[in-house]
Amino acid sequence: QVRLVESGGGLVQPGGSLRLSCAVSGSIFSFFPLGWYRQAPGKQRELVGTITNVGSTNYADSVKGRFTVSRDNAKKSVYLQMNSLKAEDTAVYYCNSPTGNGDYRWSWGQGTQVTVSS
Repeated sequence: QVRLVESGGGLVQPGGSLRLSCAVSGSIFSFFPLGWYRQAPGKQRELVGTITNVGSTNYADSVKGRFTVSRDNAKKSVYLQMNSLKAEDTAVYYCNSPTGNGDYRWSWGQGTQVTVSS
C-alpha cells in the first residue's frame, strides 16, 4: 500500500517562491517516474512536471522555466521548486507516478494548497 504525503504549500505573493515535498512510503520508489499535478477550483487535475527514474524532467508549458522537479531516492521523496509564482498557479498540488498513458499509479494523497495572492 503506497502512501503519498505532500507538504510545503502556503500563501505567497506573486513573484515569490515555494518548495513542495512529497514523501512516498510503501513502494520500490527508485524504479518509478514521478510527477507533480495540480487542481485549481472548478478545473481538472493537470500534470505539471515529471521526473524519470534516471532524473530526466519534463514540464507543462505553463510552468516551464519557473518550476523544477527533483527527487531523492534515498529519502523516497520528490520535490517541486516553484519560482516566479503567478496567481494562476493557485491550486492544490499532488504527487503521483504517471504511467505514460495519462493515468497514474497510486492512490492520491491529501495534497498541499498553494495560494498565490497579494
